[in-house]
Amino acid sequence: MIINSNSVEETQNLAQALARVITPGTTILLNGDLGAGKTTFTQGFARELGIKRPVKSPTFTLVREYQTPAFMLYHLDVYRLGEEGGAEDLGLSEYFNPDSVALVEWSEFITDDLPDDVLVIDLSRIAGDATEQQRQIELSATGPHSQHVLDQLGIDDGTRN
Repeated sequence: MIINSNSVEETQNLAQALARVITPGTTILLNGDLGAGKTTFTQGFARELGIKRPVKSPTFTLVREYQTPAFMLYHLDVYRLGEEGGAEDLGLSEYFNPDSVALVEWSEFITDDLPDDVLVIDLSRIAGDATEQQRQIELSATGPHSQHVLDQLGIDDGTRN
């Protein structure tokens, strides 16, 4: 599923729609270059789940934990692990469990620690956008749990390509 977003608000609206149908046990990979909108997406997602405190990228802490009324939300940014790895020494796989939801930025650095069934969200800036607010957002599933979440999203309002 590919969606074009014309603003920060539209990106966060998509994230909020996803948060409304999310279930524990879901791991979401947020892929994209620096400035693609990964943290912006996470902010909208967390807001819909009732998280009141500011949501910032956990670049220096690796993981930020948020308690929602129904489950723990883990926001991981593993950019600092870089190509050197080291995730196996940190026990990051413990964040991917059936009782929580995990959002992972820069997941390519911890591929061996990720579950097989994940929801993948690729964010990219649309070339030529003078405001630098337009994004192309592609959502895909790698297994039955993530496909079920994607099916529940049910976006068919004409913004889909």
